[in-house]
Amino acid sequence: MLGAPAADAAVFALLGLLIGSFLNVVIYRVPKMLEAEWAANCADLAGQPAPEQPPFNLMRPASSCPSCKHQIRWYENIPVLSYVVLRGKCSKCGTSIGMRYPAVETATAALFAVIAMHHGLTPAGFAWAAFASLLVAQFFIDFDTQLLPDDLNYLILWGGLVASAMHLTRVPITSAVWGAVFGYLCLWTVYQVHHLLTGKQGMGHGDFKLLAGLGAWFGSEYLIALVMLSSVVGSVIGATMLLVGRLSNRDIPIPFGPFLAGAGLLAMVVGPGTLEGLVPFAFPFTNIAR
Repeated sequence: MLGAPAADAAVFALLGLLIGSFLNVVIYRVPKMLEAEWAANCADLAGQPAPEQPPFNLMRPASSCPSCKHQIRWYENIPVLSYVVLRGKCSKCGTSIGMRYPAVETATAALFAVIAMHHGLTPAGFAWAAFASLLVAQFFIDFDTQLLPDDLNYLILWGGLVASAMHLTRVPITSAVWGAVFGYLCLWTVYQVHHLLTGKQGMGHGDFKLLAGLGAWFGSEYLIALVMLSSVVGSVIGATMLLVGRLSNRDIPIPFGPFLAGAGLLAMVVGPGTLEGLVPFAFPFTNIAR
């Protein structure tokens, strides 16, 4: 019989599989929803009617095969299991289904299981599960499109501040607020200096907001460690892309958001104490809220 922590992890892992399936929808559809919104705004500014488009949001239309438009039935959309049974192919036309889908579902389930081991089925556990879900979405959206949607960034930021205020994290509200402030200013300053020296934009403004959100969840004293950890994550991602041939041209821009999101997820998994031990020299300069 499973013990309480293992049982909590199993329940949360199952929930993570379901949430991961939904995140696949978010990752694919949110950028397209933003493009439609921008097109409508541009048409409005030009004094023209918005282009007519069929309803497209997180709920409609129903998921379908991009090749043959076969509507995915409920039993073809069971996380991971359906992919295995269908052998990674559309049931109608046989077109291959990307490994991304089960990978996102499995990764989310694993993150949820770790969260349950740390926090159990508690309000804090659900708060960190929401945090992890948003970071997974931002990781893949930015990787695919070089966009970090503000709606998701603001959910991370405000979620961290509210979680701190409700004592769902171990971060005092003062540290959470300053973490958000300094997180934004940190990358904003780097951006401004780089632009002044080169005349080029080194990163997008979404990166500032994402680091502000991480600052709200982990506190001001961990900002330097998070930035350093994001560099480690970036090195691993870059090396992996080189190995699989995704990064053959050095002029191809690499988004920074996945590095930040990966650092946030890794920091959540290892815990603040381990994070501090990884880069102990960073912390004497960041004791603002201690």
